Amino acid sequence: MDEAVKPAARAVLSRRMLALALMLAAGVPACAQALQDPTRPPAAAAAGFGADKAAGQAGPQLQTVLIGRGAGGRHLAVIDGETVRIGDAFHGARVAAIRDNEVVLARGRERQVLRLYDSAAGAITPVRAAPAAPAAAATPRALAAAQR
Repeated sequence: MDEAVKPAARAVLSRRMLALALMLAAGVPACAQALQDPTRPPAAAAAGFGADKAAGQAGPQLQTVLIGRGAGGRHLAVIDGETVRIGDAFHGARVAAIRDNEVVLARGRERQVLRLYDSAAGAITPVRAAPAAPAAAATPRALAAAQR
């Protein structure tokens, strides 16, 4: 009789173990950490953008600024999906300046500054690298010439 009971007891035990395993497995995704999108803008940028839209800003929106690195490099900006350069006309205004974080539009004497990020909101502003210093020669002639 013991032999007949053992398989039934094993079946009950294996069903309980299976049920416990399924309950534990169901709880694992709830503990998993969500992955962050590496292309998502900084929080300060998103907060500034949302604040502008919430305030109902009716004016043009600066979307991006492109500045060439070399001397005399191109300065381009995208305002409301339209690419503009310095001196171009944009909805009755002239593009007076394009800087790292802003574009200045001029309508007669009136100036309008469009910014990518509101600097007061703690947004990240680009930092320009200091120009590389010329390598100093360590030869005695160079040191003597520098002292003259």
